[in-house]
Amino acid sequence: MNFDEAGVIAALARIFGSSQRGVEIGIGDDAAVVKTTDRTAITTDIAIEGTHFNTHWSSAFDIGRKVTAANLADVYAMGGSPKFLVAAVTLTGDESMEWIEDLAEGIAHEASSCGVYVVGGDLAKGPCKVVSITAIGQVDVAITRSGAQVGDSIYISSLPGWSAAGLAIIEKDLESDIALHAIAEFSAPTLDYSSAVQFSNGKATSMCDISDALVIQAEQIATASGVQLQFEKDLISAHPEFGTLSELAQSVGVDVWQWILAGGEDHVFLATGKELEGFCIGTVRAGAGVTGVEMKKAPDTWRHFQ
Repeated sequence: MNFDEAGVIAALARIFGSSQRGVEIGIGDDAAVVKTTDRTAITTDIAIEGTHFNTHWSSAFDIGRKVTAANLADVYAMGGSPKFLVAAVTLTGDESMEWIEDLAEGIAHEASSCGVYVVGGDLAKGPCKVVSITAIGQVDVAITRSGAQVGDSIYISSLPGWSAAGLAIIEKDLESDIALHAIAEFSAPTLDYSSAVQFSNGKATSMCDISDALVIQAEQIATASGVQLQFEKDLISAHPEFGTLSELAQSVGVDVWQWILAGGEDHVFLATGKELEGFCIGTVRAGAGVTGVEMKKAPDTWRHFQ
């Protein structure tokens, strides 16, 4: 083993710190003690080596960022504001202290971008690396998937598909700026958390983040709200990034709509409402399900159990 538990805990305490607003007792005790509000949003996400990340193409720093972003996005997607994180990590024992510190630095980097603090966690030994993070935030009025109303418009915070593109080309040895950007977005997506805040302030009626696939998340909103989400491909293709993503798809012989509609892990925010600050891609109508996104070949969407 290249490290000892006491050394790891000491490094984590140094990276995550202990004197933060709202934290009464931080890392080093049996549990953290923090100040929360009357309404608390809680979410958790787990990433398993070989399923959610691969150390051959993702650095420890990027892995830390990616798992943290998934949790932060879920709190923002509820109309909340994340405040604290708790991280549980399983290590094989073969890691170096440098790798462990880079993982922690990645978590801390993404958290600090939103003013969020890591207040504790756990370490264990196992057959593969596992990173599980729980986010705790405050929410005044929760925005759920069940609030979409007939007459609303459908908005996205940015164009989904970049993470799926990165995964598709990561082993193809492409070195163009576009390809490298896609790989970077797969390794650690760049989230515009302020977009979720803008959707919330704009009185979004429903919202979620696209962690699985656009068509899957849209179907969830449609089902929960008892409405139909009518997408317009012409509106989607008018997005400023569509041409660049389409060019990349053509270079590797992939239908760009497969990435946009069926790709996941971009954590783009999908919302419904009226005159929101986002990119409009359709409307909410009476009915059921999702229309307007039909493809010649059914999209191959992400499934946790295949």
